[in-house]
Amino acid sequence: MATQNLPEAPETIVTDEHRVACDGGNGPLGHPIVWYEMGDDDMVECGYCDRRFILKGGKYDLG
Repeated sequence: MATQNLPEAPETIVTDEHRVACDGGNGPLGHPIVWYEMGDDDMVECGYCDRRFILKGGKYDLG
């Protein structure tokens, strides 16, 4: 499954890590730091800001 089949995300970040942290970008629309674990999915979306994190080289990485 490629990212073009997923709903649009406000921001997508490609990472080498399965465990990621999100704070909403430190601006006025930021939020408390939350940690997410991708597990076997190679992707996770933040429950606060919908920022998407995808694993580099994983099934969602189109790069």
